[in-house]
Amino acid sequence: MWCMVVERREPMLSQLRRGVLEYCVMAALRDGERYGYELVAELAADGLLSSEGTIYPLLGRLRKDGTVATRWRESSSGPPRRYYSLTARGYDTLARFGVEWSRFRDAVDQILETGVRS
Repeated sequence: MWCMVVERREPMLSQLRRGVLEYCVMAALRDGERYGYELVAELAADGLLSSEGTIYPLLGRLRKDGTVATRWRESSSGPPRRYYSLTARGYDTLARFGVEWSRFRDAVDQILETGVRS
C-alpha cells in the first residue's frame, strides 16, 4: 500500500508544480532581483522545484513575455551573473494570479471538505 501512495504522489506533485511554478518564480522576484542559482536553491528548498533544468527555460519564457527583465552583473566569486527582476507587467500578472489563486484554492478546499454541491 505504501509504495502505491508514493508512486501516485509524485505525478500529482509534478502536475501541481508545473501549474504554479512560473508564478512562484515571479513571487520570488517580487522583493528584488536574483540570479538563477538563487532562485533554484530557494524554490528547491521549498519543494517547488525538482530539477535545475526546469528554471532556465522558464526564465527565458518569462523574459520573452515581458514579465521578467534581466541584466548582467559582475560577481566577486566568479564570472558575471545574469540577474532577473520583475517588470511592471510581471507585478501586474502576479497580482492577478494572486486573486485567481485565492478563488481557486478556496473552491478546491470547499470541495475537499464538503464534496461537490448539486
